[in-house]
Amino acid sequence: MSSYLLTCTPAHGHVMPLLQVARHLIGNGHDVRFLTSRRYAERVTGAGVPFLPLPADADVDLDDPDRAFPERAGLTGPAAIRFDMSNLFVRPSAAQLAAVRTALADRRTDAVLTEPLFLGAALLNRLPRAERPPLVALGIFPLGVKSRDTAPFGLGLPPMPGALGRLRNRVLSAVAERAIFGGVQREADELSRREVGVPLGGFVLDWPSRADAVVQLTVPAFEYPRSDLPATVHFAGPLPAQPSTAALPEWWSDLDGRRPVVHVTQGTVANADFAQLVLPTIEGLAASDRLVVVSTGGRPRTALPADLPANVRIAEYLPYDRLLPLVDVVVTNGGYGGVQQALAHGVPLVVAGQTEDKAEVSARVAWSGAGVDLKTNRPNAAQVARAVERVSADGRFRARAEALAAEFAAAPGLGVLDRVLADVAEVGARRG
Repeated sequence: MSSYLLTCTPAHGHVMPLLQVARHLIGNGHDVRFLTSRRYAERVTGAGVPFLPLPADADVDLDDPDRAFPERAGLTGPAAIRFDMSNLFVRPSAAQLAAVRTALADRRTDAVLTEPLFLGAALLNRLPRAERPPLVALGIFPLGVKSRDTAPFGLGLPPMPGALGRLRNRVLSAVAERAIFGGVQREADELSRREVGVPLGGFVLDWPSRADAVVQLTVPAFEYPRSDLPATVHFAGPLPAQPSTAALPEWWSDLDGRRPVVHVTQGTVANADFAQLVLPTIEGLAASDRLVVVSTGGRPRTALPADLPANVRIAEYLPYDRLLPLVDVVVTNGGYGGVQQALAHGVPLVVAGQTEDKAEVSARVAWSGAGVDLKTNRPNAAQVARAVERVSADGRFRARAEALAAEFAAAPGLGVLDRVLADVAEVGARRG
């Protein structure tokens, strides 16, 4: 039996996939502890995973950052990203590191597993290898490892081939690292000097490439090719979908195959304003023969207008394992897990998301040929309607989605993580 510490920033979209990893490790007989916000204590312990709380200085509510930082409201573009990088990720990292050190001192730990935005792990990574356990980054959003073949992470730009593409990437990387995020980088380097005695060792968002290993939760076919990909990066495939316990809505029998089905969702977090995507989809498809199936992500039915078109069906939650085989097109704001879940069923997509990692997810959907990227957070009804019609009419989108589904089905899964953990333990033993 090995002992592992999982560390996670306080965000629903980060905690849930890491809980799946934790349950996998526990199922294999390992000792596991999960370090995150007290807000997730019940969710963690309910999954049978021992819980460790982050200290208050590290417990930022990433699901509702505007409440913690009212000055964040209204920021857009690079200013918004700089604010988030400093306040939500860099500054809490010192308290995160302190909590990790306490956990490591309390019990022998064979490896620390983390998601990339837990920057306390980036600080831990700067300690000499003899002073820390192996560190494995879990790729729960698109791969951000820097490459001469890709634009800087966060811009949502697909690869450009040839020498011109590499020149573009060098220029954009220099602008991003030295100009746009130069202040954030200096802050991260200074914090690292203060906490562990050395600067961060490279661009703050690229730190996982310097970890002992990266286990990316997708397949190479849904990730940009990199000729300089580090040997430490391993593709496992998406996390398996969990069996749903959601009850079937009373209208479920309407999904009988007689009408095409479009499913629209804004996920379970970024769904406070349905005018972003759900309502434009309903309006754009109101006159079509399609059934528009809406998931409110837990919000009540009253969050939507009462007088909706007759072709709309609504539920707070839906059993995706039963719904997606019946769906012709998914319209989504681009959450990594939800997108890959749709693709695992061979369903093509229309994506409209430009915040957090969603611009990168959306760009990969378009690059892979499995859907259309509307390149906005707020498409209008006509844009959605045209995109749905295009994806429905052109069989190449479904063909690419089905090809990705086959890749996902053939992926090795979390067995890759098991092998990686065994390998880093062996390397550590040799060094020891």
